[in-house]
Amino acid sequence: MSRRRALGVIGVGAAALTGCGVPGRSAPATHSGGAPAVRPKPVVPTGDWASVQGGMKKVTDTVGQIQGYASKTSVSRGESIDFHLSSHLAQTCRVDIHRVGRGDGPGTRRLMTSTPFPVRPRTRPTPASGTGLIACDWPVSWTLRIPGSWESGIFLAVFTTQDGYRSYTPFVVRDTGRRSDILMVVPFTTYQAYNLWPHDGHTGRNRYRGYTPAGVWGGIDDRALKVSFDRPYPESGLPHWFALDTSAARWAESNGYDITYASSVDLHEGRIDPSNHRVMMFSGHDEYWSREMRDCAEQAVSAGTHLAFLAANNIYFQIRVEDSAEGRASRVVTCYKETADPAPGPTGPTVRWRQLDTDHRRAEQGLLGVQYNGILKKPAPLVVRESRHWFWSGTGLRDGDEIPDLIAVEADGFDPAMPRPAGTKQTLLSASPYADRLGRGRTVQNTSLCVNKKGTFVFVAGTFYWPLALGDPRHFNPHVQRATRNLLTRMLEHSGK
Repeated sequence: MSRRRALGVIGVGAAALTGCGVPGRSAPATHSGGAPAVRPKPVVPTGDWASVQGGMKKVTDTVGQIQGYASKTSVSRGESIDFHLSSHLAQTCRVDIHRVGRGDGPGTRRLMTSTPFPVRPRTRPTPASGTGLIACDWPVSWTLRIPGSWESGIFLAVFTTQDGYRSYTPFVVRDTGRRSDILMVVPFTTYQAYNLWPHDGHTGRNRYRGYTPAGVWGGIDDRALKVSFDRPYPESGLPHWFALDTSAARWAESNGYDITYASSVDLHEGRIDPSNHRVMMFSGHDEYWSREMRDCAEQAVSAGTHLAFLAANNIYFQIRVEDSAEGRASRVVTCYKETADPAPGPTGPTVRWRQLDTDHRRAEQGLLGVQYNGILKKPAPLVVRESRHWFWSGTGLRDGDEIPDLIAVEADGFDPAMPRPAGTKQTLLSASPYADRLGRGRTVQNTSLCVNKKGTFVFVAGTFYWPLALGDPRHFNPHVQRATRNLLTRMLEHSGK
């Protein structure tokens, strides 16, 4: 099975993984002695979060009882954002706006509710010939002007119909004019690459697969080469692996960090000034990067802003972020992968970053210190290395100790055949063997920390479950929390500027 096919299977079969909590178990690290393990702090979901997640009838892509998308991935205070909705019948709908985190435990806080307004069925587009692009042209159903009192964060627009169905779409409220200790970048370009809408048996496709004319899931020949933000996310409307970002956000805010938010499209469009932040945190699965996005991250390191990547498989494919057919900016993510790119442009074809040059000089490891090296058959323990390093301080862990089931889904590792960040000292904080799902035998995951001569850090967790261990009650792990606090404390105390 190829990686593309495996990821397509994950995308179709992981409906339970797209919400703001991913089923799983958490366990303390195992070790033979030393300091006692850190005790976990209980986390209980709030009432408002429960009301967002449940209590209404299930939305399906086949029927499309209520689904919608936002006109932007992010919006500033004082600006407006439009929502484009379609219902399975003519009726009324209301919108509740919720914010994730900030004093709300693992839940959300409802900030406002609209008055009911009419919705009705809208035409579902067919994939464009040649590229497979699915882009809706639904009219605006409701517009929100962001109040000046709202703080930057991850938001959900919650759509509830008169006949009892509910779905969502996410967006970010940004505050790029404010300095903050941490800027969290939410990976909307990767959300869209994995978007299977509509998963209806004949239409949907993403960057991995799509339906054949016979109505069955095909392979790479049926995938989309271009994907649009002008469409809902599947079923309830939460992006694939949205849980990673909401978990990290809830944890960071509950610990009192000074944090603002942006989307990956903001990174692409040049709205982010890295010098306004001590740390740029990439909280989730952040696989699809444009040249502009990578330039911003590299400029951040050069300017002394630390980078923290909390998951795995980062900066893997180069993309172009293009305008819609109607001229709306940055509404299409283009990535041809193995298919010949008809318009590479000055940044080269939309392939893996490590394939752009014969000497692999633009491989992701050249910035990050590690890079994607496999998909796991099942979760594996993180095996601790360099336990005397300040990163592991206060955890009670020793070399060889294991944090159960922390390495999951995809993993990163150090590849000695690839470039590494120039002029840096690298510490590999874990060495975790795992069985690869694609039949490549056993390989090793590494959590990595690189420090350049100016004292600027680049951290990569190297596993999908790291952010879940921070703020998801079903994956909670105190060792991961302590290590991440150690990391951010050191980053905030030691400016690389």
